[in-house]
Amino acid sequence: MKMEFRDLKKQYETLKPSIDAAIREVISNSAFISGPQVKELESRLAAYAGRRHCITCGNGTDALSMMLMAWNIKAGDAVFVPDFTFFATAEVASFEGATPVFVDVDEDTFNMDPVKLKEAIEAVLGEGKLIPRVVIPVDLFGLPYDYPAIRKIADKYGLKILEDAAQGFGGMLREKRACSLGDASATSFFPAKPLGCYGDGGAVFTDDDGTAAYLESIRAHGKGSYKYENIRIGWNSRLDTIQAAVMLPKLEAFREYELLRVNKAAGQYTEGLKSVVKTPVIPEGYLSGWAQYTIQLENEEERNRLQAYLKGKGIPALVYYPIPMHQQKAFSGEKLYGECPAAERLCRRVLSLPMHPYLEKREIEAVIKEIRDFF
Repeated sequence: MKMEFRDLKKQYETLKPSIDAAIREVISNSAFISGPQVKELESRLAAYAGRRHCITCGNGTDALSMMLMAWNIKAGDAVFVPDFTFFATAEVASFEGATPVFVDVDEDTFNMDPVKLKEAIEAVLGEGKLIPRVVIPVDLFGLPYDYPAIRKIADKYGLKILEDAAQGFGGMLREKRACSLGDASATSFFPAKPLGCYGDGGAVFTDDDGTAAYLESIRAHGKGSYKYENIRIGWNSRLDTIQAAVMLPKLEAFREYELLRVNKAAGQYTEGLKSVVKTPVIPEGYLSGWAQYTIQLENEEERNRLQAYLKGKGIPALVYYPIPMHQQKAFSGEKLYGECPAAERLCRRVLSLPMHPYLEKREIEAVIKEIRDFF
């Protein structure tokens, strides 16, 4: 058998009539930049997330960076990020001249550990060189972070919360959706994300009118009341109209059935694998968007053997992520304000299995069978 890790081809085949029609409309009208589909998508995304504003942009990294710019994050500021995540979460802090402070994670949820966050903040304050300004918790693999716990800490120390929901779109914590949990939130529309376009794309979510106006300005060269009035230094980070058009039918499919299907697939995986490997933990009151379904093995050697075995059976299994942030060469000059043993262990033990809304029951059963046979 030959499986796709995230089957975008099957999704396109299902949505082909509506996607093709949406693309043809953009080409026919030739409004390739800032066409009406962009505003329509922003309105629908804001309503879905439960936010006042959604400001789309060129990619998820820009979304994070733009929000740090809006909060005037700069040299001498400390930005607290999970040690187990994609590079961009920490990269954006350095890009603004601030210092990323790496925080260990919970091994069950993969998300930032609130206890370790508090310890890191106290360590930074004790040293007295940096000013704690922002925490960027990540909804890793689709599961929202522990918002109530981190909110208490952020309020105590006067920190802003920037939710990195690049993988979290669709997830929920009780009545609140991912992209609505922080003081502001950012997401990515990279093709393999829960809601993806056919290229790069991203968005920022905020309830503050002034912040929204600022973000709309800086994504288009710091424009003022019209195109050729520039009131600040900005950059060029607009979502293409064709990408917005593609995502409109994708968003409808996501709302109508895709989120339900990935949660059903995850349940089937867990039922079949919980007796042989450590399966993902979804705490009570949470709903995951299942950007990835990630199991844990005993050690790196066992993980690598299983990955190779599955590859030989035509089943792709990927490692997110093999290197903790504090061990990335780009951050070799940064001080570690607390050890991150959980993140280090996860990097040696995690393995992500095929996961997408068009995964068939027989495919899930085949993956389960091969893993059980391996053991």
